[in-house]
Amino acid sequence: MSVGLHNLSPVPGSRKPSRRRGRGRGSGLGKTSGRGHKGQKSRSGASRPAWFEGGQMPLYRRTPKRGFKPISRVEYAVVNLSRLDGMGRDDADPASLAEAGLIGNARQRVKILGGGDISKAMNVKAHAFSGSARRKIEEAGGKAEVMA
Repeated sequence: MSVGLHNLSPVPGSRKPSRRRGRGRGSGLGKTSGRGHKGQKSRSGASRPAWFEGGQMPLYRRTPKRGFKPISRVEYAVVNLSRLDGMGRDDADPASLAEAGLIGNARQRVKILGGGDISKAMNVKAHAFSGSARRKIEEAGGKAEVMA
């Protein structure tokens, strides 16, 4: 016998028939249909949200909310020029910075800041540069290249 989509069936015992509630006492689920007597939970359509706290001021309204977080914010891993100078290489890009342990991983966006000085000409590739960092790199004879 070949197995195909036309003769697939569930494993015996894996599917239970749905319970027919409110269909007489003989069904075992007649009258109140397993909902008990009266009260909020016995009514149709009655459900409270998971965060409902019995009417007291809910946690999400009790906690203070401050500040503003813009959706379009871009996070950068920042590296100062003084750290680049200590790398001992003529070029720097996110992969080499991650290898040297200056940033977490090579997939992060990198911004070079102008803290410290640079003593040799370096070709630096990063996603962003501060104005002073770009100026110091170019004054030392290097190149500051912005990555896409």
